[in-house]
Amino acid sequence: MTSNRLPRHSLKLSFEFFPPRTPEAEQSLRATVARLERLRPDFFSVTFGAGGSTRDKTFETARAISAATGIEAAPHISCIGSTENELKDILRTYQEHGFERVVALRGDLPSGLVGAGSLRFASELVAFIRRETGAHFHIDVACYPEFHPQAKSAQHDLENLRRKVDAGANGAITQYFYNADAYFRLLESCAALGVDIPIIPGVMPITNRDQLLRFSTLCGAEIPRWLLKRLEDFGDDLNAIRSFGTDVTTTLCAQLLDAGAPGLHIYTMNKAEASAAIWQALGLA
Repeated sequence: MTSNRLPRHSLKLSFEFFPPRTPEAEQSLRATVARLERLRPDFFSVTFGAGGSTRDKTFETARAISAATGIEAAPHISCIGSTENELKDILRTYQEHGFERVVALRGDLPSGLVGAGSLRFASELVAFIRRETGAHFHIDVACYPEFHPQAKSAQHDLENLRRKVDAGANGAITQYFYNADAYFRLLESCAALGVDIPIIPGVMPITNRDQLLRFSTLCGAEIPRWLLKRLEDFGDDLNAIRSFGTDVTTTLCAQLLDAGAPGLHIYTMNKAEASAAIWQALGLA
């Protein structure tokens, strides 16, 4: 395959974290951020819990990361479970503290929460952010190479992405996947629909078989049979799993970048080792 890889300065490279829940987890995340900061990503993103359950922690974590590193932080925002007034407050807080990038998602209802909130879809959230803040924010949205598990059809899922773009999204970050062809086909389908925003592939390092299975079941990401079987062969040998997982994800990332992917977004799970190993193997540091 002929490489179409963009030069390092043209790639959009980022790491994602979730807000820590304990003092020990906060300390661990600080160490992770300090290590990954040295790789000079374009931005760090911080997730937003179901129904806004980590609203304050998302803001605090993003602010702390930005202050500690000088690198842009992009807090997530989701609409499920939130009223329009609550969303206005969140956006106002983000603006007042200098955030210029957000990741806008529909989000999930946490267990026991009945009300879906004022806005039901990510496209409505994007339109709301544009109405309230104009062009202040660069807005990234989610998309799904293997399609959202709740999508009525593949075409319906693609049209949902187009609605988000029409509402004002600047870019998209994909759910993680391990089949490069799924990403390439997504790009072809988006081009046919006139969706021309940058679509950054999301990458999940493989460090724990059971954790990967659990996450993939929840989000609908497919684990290829060959990959699952190889992971089963390693049993409980975590070092072997991590080494193999780094090889697999590095190869996937190289395929994506060589075919012209505009960047990478790595789901770190608040750990630095696997993400840094992939970064170094790709020559992105």
